[in-house]
Amino acid sequence: MIRKSVLTMLAVVGVSALGSVATLSGASAEMSVRVGGAPMYASRTIIENAVNSKDHTTLVAAVKAAGLVDTLEGPGPFTVFAPTNKAFAKLPAGTVDTLLKPENKATLTAVLTYHVVAGKMSGADLMAAVKAGGGKATLKTVEGGSLTVEKKHGKLELIDAKGDHAIITVADVHQSNGVIHVIDTVLLPQ
Repeated sequence: MIRKSVLTMLAVVGVSALGSVATLSGASAEMSVRVGGAPMYASRTIIENAVNSKDHTTLVAAVKAAGLVDTLEGPGPFTVFAPTNKAFAKLPAGTVDTLLKPENKATLTAVLTYHVVAGKMSGADLMAAVKAGGGKATLKTVEGGSLTVEKKHGKLELIDAKGDHAIITVADVHQSNGVIHVIDTVLLPQ
């Protein structure tokens, strides 16, 4: 009798453990990558994922200040080139604080939408566009300007209207409404 109870208990524990493993593997299968120490899930929107990245707190604050949260939670699809906190820190002292002021909302919106392209362009799509363009591709941003994409030293690089360069450090962070590519420099429209 005791032996039967122990075997029943072990069977229940085993089934529970298998259920947990199945749940965990389902969650990890949905996770595309980790960004800023947080898992990014393909079933979540750009904003739902970005708010969890400790490397993108400045970007999230800027998106909120510009009133772009609803847009980036919308259906899209969008390709977002997401500067890290370190990228924002490269700007001249006081720039971020100035941009976050309510009276500078239009300028902030222009800077942020300069980092967004309509449609979903994976890293492979960007590489194909560069190859088709003979080494360069031009992307039209939501802001209305253009970004140039090139492959240098095995990495994709973006070049803004002023000639500044940003390297894609993490590509293909898939979202339910697009894709994020993490970049190391804030790009500025003219």
